[in-house]
Amino acid sequence: MSTVKLKNLVKRYGDVTVVQGIDLEVKSEEFVVLVGPSGCGKSTTLRMLAGLEEISDGEVSIADRVVNDIAPKDRDVAMVFQNYALYPHLTVAENIAFGLRIRKVPKEEIKATVADVADILELTPLLERRPADLSGGQRQRVAMGRAIVRHPKVFLFDEPLSNLDAKLRTQMRAEIKHLHKRLGVTSVYVTHDQVEAMTLADRIVVMSNGKIEQVGTPMDLFNSPANTFVATFIGSPPMNLIEATIDIVDGKFYGVFGDQRCLLQSYEGLTNGQEVIIGIRPEYIDIEPMENSSPIDVKIDLVETLGSEALLHCKFLNEPFVIKVDTHGQIAHLDNLNKLYFRQDVMAVFDKKTTKALTPLSNH
Repeated sequence: MSTVKLKNLVKRYGDVTVVQGIDLEVKSEEFVVLVGPSGCGKSTTLRMLAGLEEISDGEVSIADRVVNDIAPKDRDVAMVFQNYALYPHLTVAENIAFGLRIRKVPKEEIKATVADVADILELTPLLERRPADLSGGQRQRVAMGRAIVRHPKVFLFDEPLSNLDAKLRTQMRAEIKHLHKRLGVTSVYVTHDQVEAMTLADRIVVMSNGKIEQVGTPMDLFNSPANTFVATFIGSPPMNLIEATIDIVDGKFYGVFGDQRCLLQSYEGLTNGQEVIIGIRPEYIDIEPMENSSPIDVKIDLVETLGSEALLHCKFLNEPFVIKVDTHGQIAHLDNLNKLYFRQDVMAVFDKKTTKALTPLSNH
């Protein structure tokens, strides 16, 4: 069982602590993505797991073996880097086979293994080329091939697609997903791109300032963010946040902002006059009345057409506010919208002081 466990993992550079006591367990054959803004500690965490960074405190174990003091080459992990890290003077076949040659694997076995991996990654026609003759996507496939031939316990990916253009990134995401399904190897993947995280991960680990903010499935994080940081980091466009005050009338909870209000679900511990932040995703705002929805007056500033969808940009209480709607081929009427509808069942409520999500009574 190739589980990965991080216990109270810490990394310090002098007086600066960049990873602050992380606890995480990656199950065998699971694909876990670490995501967060630049400088949040995600790549440093991955490099400590690989053995490329010294651990200041805590414990890393792979397949139930503590590896803190074990050299990178003996940890049985394979890493795919952002910059491919290919040898320019070697052919594709020689690059893929490099690790096997170092381990003195018999030539015939190397040849057969390289042929198998090249077939999986559709590299067979390119085996005699050198990296300079390849596209970015082809080079990344070669780097992945070099990792696969080692049959490691764990794959580690450090922003492997960030050097590719948008079309290639989409294609390579699909290839990595397919490859993981086929090989079933425990994988830890680092990216700052939340779309990449949402499409690839079994579970996502959202990091900020060297700490874990939330761990969950992509839809857990999308529908039930633990705090306002996760709410605005996951989702494209991000969740809209509105500062509001609670008004409780006849047992019903309302969020009041300016001279407008919306009906909320019931929350334990919320009091009259309490300051909160209401979150609502652009996808979950209606342009027609729905059951248990509250009409909100709004003025659309800009309609951004995306084909089957459109983004409606407006100002709400002087803050940017975005709505995502299906166009069904019709966008002329969207400029003239003056009301939106917030449904109580899809809104999140966060405590303004702590920024943490509150749990509605119906979810208890």
